[in-house]
Amino acid sequence: MSSTTDARPASHPRFLEPASLALIAPLCIVGAIIGVQLIVTLGITANTSLIGALAGMALARIPLAAFARYRSVHVQNLAQSAISAATFGAGNALMLPIGIPFVMGRSDLILPLLAGVFLAMLLDGYLLYRTFDSDVFPADAAWPPGAAAAEAIRAGDEGGRKAAVLGVGVLVGIVGNWFAGIPMSAFGVAFIGNIWALTMFGVGLLLRGYSSALFSGLLPGGDIAKAYIPHGMMVGAGLVALVQVTLLILKREQGGGGAHRTPAEVRRSLGFGAIGYVVIALLIALLGGLWAEMSWPMLLLFLAYAAFAALVHEVIVGLAAMHSGWFPAFAVALITLVIGILIGFPPVALALLVGFSAATGPAFADMGYDLKAGYMLRGMVRDAGFERDGRRQQLLAAMFAFVVAGVVVLIAYPGFFAANLVPPVDRVYVATIQAGASWQVAESLLLWAIPGAIIQFLGGPRRQLGVLLSTGLLIAFPIAGWAVLAGIVCRLAWERFAGAEGMEVFGAGVIAGDSLFAFFHSGWRALTK
Repeated sequence: MSSTTDARPASHPRFLEPASLALIAPLCIVGAIIGVQLIVTLGITANTSLIGALAGMALARIPLAAFARYRSVHVQNLAQSAISAATFGAGNALMLPIGIPFVMGRSDLILPLLAGVFLAMLLDGYLLYRTFDSDVFPADAAWPPGAAAAEAIRAGDEGGRKAAVLGVGVLVGIVGNWFAGIPMSAFGVAFIGNIWALTMFGVGLLLRGYSSALFSGLLPGGDIAKAYIPHGMMVGAGLVALVQVTLLILKREQGGGGAHRTPAEVRRSLGFGAIGYVVIALLIALLGGLWAEMSWPMLLLFLAYAAFAALVHEVIVGLAAMHSGWFPAFAVALITLVIGILIGFPPVALALLVGFSAATGPAFADMGYDLKAGYMLRGMVRDAGFERDGRRQQLLAAMFAFVVAGVVVLIAYPGFFAANLVPPVDRVYVATIQAGASWQVAESLLLWAIPGAIIQFLGGPRRQLGVLLSTGLLIAFPIAGWAVLAGIVCRLAWERFAGAEGMEVFGAGVIAGDSLFAFFHSGWRALTK
């Protein structure tokens, strides 16, 4: 059976074509509303990527000529890219940051921060677009949610054995989440990602989940989070990861060709990003009135630290998302905040700082997922020109979605804040600002940064052992740790007795099933809460 994946059109479908916009624009509005509703009621944002793809598939089944275009897997890819960007953009990148000044009682800072984080979100997505398919963020890395979306779209298009294997995975994902409450995405990702990185991720999840029993005699209450051990580990691992990334982008040209990003392109992109983040931090500082509350040296330090933290946050979140499909955006923003407190920034500056930091990363990771899906659907650079064109169209779709997300948040936030509905993590950030930090915290960060740095160094840039271990340590979800490790055992058994064929398709199906169930279940909870 021939498929539209194999029968590639002469040119990639245009985002701005009326048929594409007629599908994508409503999806963006729905995705943004979903993102805002979920982040303020449940504190999470569901991955809506597959909803966009399913919408395209469903419309393609209508026997009318006007809907025939939606049979294209590339149009479905644009749809899933757009709704996903709108959801993460509205929830994580916009609504979450502006809730921080509201909780602090500084509603006058909401619009200045909204303007800044909106620009940061646009820059965030653009920078991933400019660094995707490089040695830092390779296109052939796992990017599990993106791989799951691509396999779902391809299976719907091709049918046959692949669709059957994917369907079994979807069923496993739904049943595991529904009846056992297991985060099956953690199980499914084990069939796709790097085994070394995922093993460390699973170990980290278990250590954090059972820390009270494991370390009760060593720490007060056995809580490694209150001792800032995970945060220190991430500081060390993140700094070494930053050095490793820097070495990758400083190396000599390899003459890649095709759609591969060269080190020189990545250097230019990150340089542009650094300048962009300084400008955005300056805009936030000026609109937020920091020039009247801080000395000029402290203001300059704020600008430098905010821009540096945004880039580091972006890299850490991107690496974690690329290998595991999970990213500790909330926790890494908290690390940025704690270090800002130790530096001595005033409370208003800290609120703007953590909001700015929290806004960078989610759009970056989500764009990576979407470009991975497109990369797989376009044949993995069998046609470099078609691949570049497809990425450009995905970028346009995502930027349109970000703009829609901005409009939805601007309209929606007054009503939610009037009902005292804000993302729960915002109250954690404000409580941290009000409590302050001590030199004991600084000592813990410095002490535990050492093993984090060593583990990251030993694993190297391809395995990211330190970053993934720290990611697990920052997430209190032990059942996810068991799911990851169980998935790795099943993957090794599959490879031993059946080879690798169909393994990634099954894993993608599990992730897809888990995502679909989580989306509808969380949506129902949000509506009935």
